[in-house]
Amino acid sequence: MVAAVTDSKLARARSFCLSRPIFGSKSLRELTCLFVTVCVLTSRSAAEEAEFVEEFLKREYSLAKPYRGLGFSSSSQWDLMGTAMVTPDHVRLTPDLQSRQGAVWSRIPFFLRDWELKVHFKIQGQGKKNLNGDGLAIWLTKDRMQNGPVFGNMNQFTGLGIFVDTYPNADRIHDKTQAGVQRTFPYISVMLGNGTLSYDHDSDGRPTDIGGCTAMARNAVYDTFLLVRYTKNRLTMLVDVDGKQEWRDCADITGLRLPMGYFFGASSATGDLTDNHDIISMKVYQLTVQRSREEEEEEEEEITVPRVDNMDQFKVRVEDDGGMSGVQLFFTFVFSVLGLAVLAVVALVLYGRWKENKRKRFY
Repeated sequence: MVAAVTDSKLARARSFCLSRPIFGSKSLRELTCLFVTVCVLTSRSAAEEAEFVEEFLKREYSLAKPYRGLGFSSSSQWDLMGTAMVTPDHVRLTPDLQSRQGAVWSRIPFFLRDWELKVHFKIQGQGKKNLNGDGLAIWLTKDRMQNGPVFGNMNQFTGLGIFVDTYPNADRIHDKTQAGVQRTFPYISVMLGNGTLSYDHDSDGRPTDIGGCTAMARNAVYDTFLLVRYTKNRLTMLVDVDGKQEWRDCADITGLRLPMGYFFGASSATGDLTDNHDIISMKVYQLTVQRSREEEEEEEEEITVPRVDNMDQFKVRVEDDGGMSGVQLFFTFVFSVLGLAVLAVVALVLYGRWKENKRKRFY
C-alpha cells in the first residue's frame, strides 16, 4: 500500500516537472524536478523503515568493554561461571583445553517486548578442521548459572537457545537441514525449550531445530557477528562472518512467543576436542515498533511457557537407513510365530472335517 501511494506521488511529480511551463529555464525545471523526485524517494524509504522508528542501547542488559559491570561484587550486572575469565579484549568462556565449561550470565531479568541483540564473538584454536569443538551458545532462559551438557548449560531448559556448533556429531548421510540440504559446519541453529525438550548432541540438535544456517565463523580472519531481532512474535537471525560488513539472512521464525523476565547469557564447553570461545560484546537494543490495534490486542495474551505456533512446520525429516531395531525384530518374530500357529490350527480343523466326511461316504 505504501509503495503504491509513493509510486503514484512519484508519477505525479514527474508529470508536474514535464508539463508545467512556469519555469524560466530548462535547467531550473530539471533542478526542481530532481529535488521533488528525491523528496518522494526519501519519503518512500522513510515509510518502509517506519516499522523501526528508534532503537536505544540498553546498557543494563549489555556486555561490552571495559567490562566494568562483570564480576563477583554485589554491584555487578553479570556473573562469571566455570572457566570464564575477563581480559581487556574479551570474555573467554573456555580456553583451548580439554574438558572445560564456562559461562557469563546477566543478573537482571529482561522485560523488553521488542528488542535486538548484537553479539560480537570469536572462535579460534589450534585444532584442524572437524577436529575442534564444541562451540558456544547464546541464551535467553528462565534459569541461569546452571552447569550442563548443552554447550555448558543445562538440558531441558526453558527459553531460547542459539547454538554456534563447530563439530558435526551426526552421520553425514543423515546430517541435513529441514530443506533436505547437506549441513556444513560451523552451523548456527535456534532451539526453543519448554522445560521438557532435550537437546540431542548425537544428531546436532536436529529434532528440535527451528531454524539456522551455515556460518564459517571458526578461525575467521574477520570479526564475526550474530544479530537476533525479536518483534511482533517474529524472530529473525542474521550473521556477518565473511568480512563484507553486511548482514546475511540466517533464520526467520514467525509465531514465536517468549515470556518476560528471562535472563541473557552465553556459555561454552570443550570435551576431547577444543577451541578458544570468546565473547567480545553482547549489546541489547530496545526497538520502538508501531503496531495496529489488532496487533496490540493479539499480544495482550500473557505468555507463561515459550512456544511456536504451528510447530509441525519445523519437524526435521530423518532418512531411514532401512534397518530395524531390536524391539522391531522381536515383535516381528512374535507375530510371525502367532500367525503360523493360527494357520496350523485352521489347517488341522479343516483336515479333521475332511476325514470325517470321507468316512461317512462308506456307510
